[in-house]
Amino acid sequence: MPTQQTGKVTGVTCNDDTMNHRVHASAPSWIVLIIFIEGFCSLGAEIVALRRLVPHVGSAIVVTAPTIGFFLLALALGYAAGGKVTVGHLARVTRNFLLSGLIVGVGLAGPVVNALFSQLQPVWLAYLVFLSAVLCPVAWLLGQTVPILSNLMKHEHVGQASGTALYWSTLGSFLGSVSLSVIVMQHLGVSAAVIACAFGLLAGAAMLQPRTRYRVVLPMIVGAVVIGINLTPIAAADTSYADYQVKPLDTPGHVNPRMFLSNNSLASQIDESTPPQVHPYIRHIRQTLLDELGFRDREILVLGAGGFTLSQQEPLNRYTYVDIDPAIRQVAEEHFLRGPIQGEFIAQDARRFVRETSRRFDAVVVDVYSDRAAIPSHLVTREFWQATQGTLLPEGVLLANLVLDARLASPYARHLLDTMESVFGRCSTEVLRKGQAWSNVVAVCHARGRPTPRGIYTDEHNQVDLEKFAIGLR
Repeated sequence: MPTQQTGKVTGVTCNDDTMNHRVHASAPSWIVLIIFIEGFCSLGAEIVALRRLVPHVGSAIVVTAPTIGFFLLALALGYAAGGKVTVGHLARVTRNFLLSGLIVGVGLAGPVVNALFSQLQPVWLAYLVFLSAVLCPVAWLLGQTVPILSNLMKHEHVGQASGTALYWSTLGSFLGSVSLSVIVMQHLGVSAAVIACAFGLLAGAAMLQPRTRYRVVLPMIVGAVVIGINLTPIAAADTSYADYQVKPLDTPGHVNPRMFLSNNSLASQIDESTPPQVHPYIRHIRQTLLDELGFRDREILVLGAGGFTLSQQEPLNRYTYVDIDPAIRQVAEEHFLRGPIQGEFIAQDARRFVRETSRRFDAVVVDVYSDRAAIPSHLVTREFWQATQGTLLPEGVLLANLVLDARLASPYARHLLDTMESVFGRCSTEVLRKGQAWSNVVAVCHARGRPTPRGIYTDEHNQVDLEKFAIGLR
């Protein structure tokens, strides 16, 4: 830890003209701690940034890969910049930690990110501003830490010093990514992870300050700003997977209607009528199950919990909900349903569940969205539909809620439906809002369905009468 001392120090040599002090003999342990904090908070900031982007640009590989790539590029440039520092080592690291703490604490705060993407359009421009003004500066500033502080570590050779520094930095990165995503975000929310990263950097800056009564004043001021911004409520809950909000809904003819928002997108709606009025696509699926298929005393699997409204005040069948976010049940019960869900809840990834379960269901309802129109990419493949088909009883039915262009003319719509039909054969599709550009589309497929070669009737080769006659003989 730095002190106002002069003279040669055992174990460490330091030429720090800017701060005009030498490093204490116990400095190597403090240097290691500073490097550990850098690793913890730099990768922690990246994890938080990826999570903050989900409500606005989704979590597809075409978003996460460039984000990680730009972060690594800025980190590499930071390594190069840090390697050029020859004087003022501790002053540079102190300044970098203070700036990084401020950028992380403010730039990754929920209200700031939401304001950026709501005020700056198109969305790709807001994304680039987010990268260039928040994530990349943090990576560049913190990337300088290891090469700068390696100069202050006394070892037998340069490789040993750099290897030790990289070891503690990478160990910090490992623990930061795991603890923030698995523990902090899950139990305390994303804002708590932002505060943890920011305060780690501010604590590191305070350690590097000269020992005076004012050493923690500036970090404390920045910390107060960080807490004030991040404790501003933006949602009923923010978890590793989504921001959840419950807001009143202005819908004539409904009794105290409210909507359940997931990642700023409408996931479900309900009111206090008896029975409750729900979103039109939920009403359509329920009508299909109860009236058209006549399901009674059946087992129904719902992939993607939404607001758990499909089973509300529906005692005729048994429902099992599967959702990747373990917190969604408590959020829905406390803030949206205002009562317990009706059915069983399993917190698990949908694809993993259908691949591993030995249970069989009369119907599977697929309603998996990370935001308004984004189905996670691993839940649209042929392999996923095959695994889902395997959970159905022989006479079972699949119902999938898809948000597609109302004309079903886009490549995405055609390819998604073609993928389903490559497993189930022909599926019926009902576009619920035909006059809008985008609509809920409910596809219904049967477990016994099988894909068949496509055929076209022509004047030269017309088998229509024969095939109609064959149907009539069955």
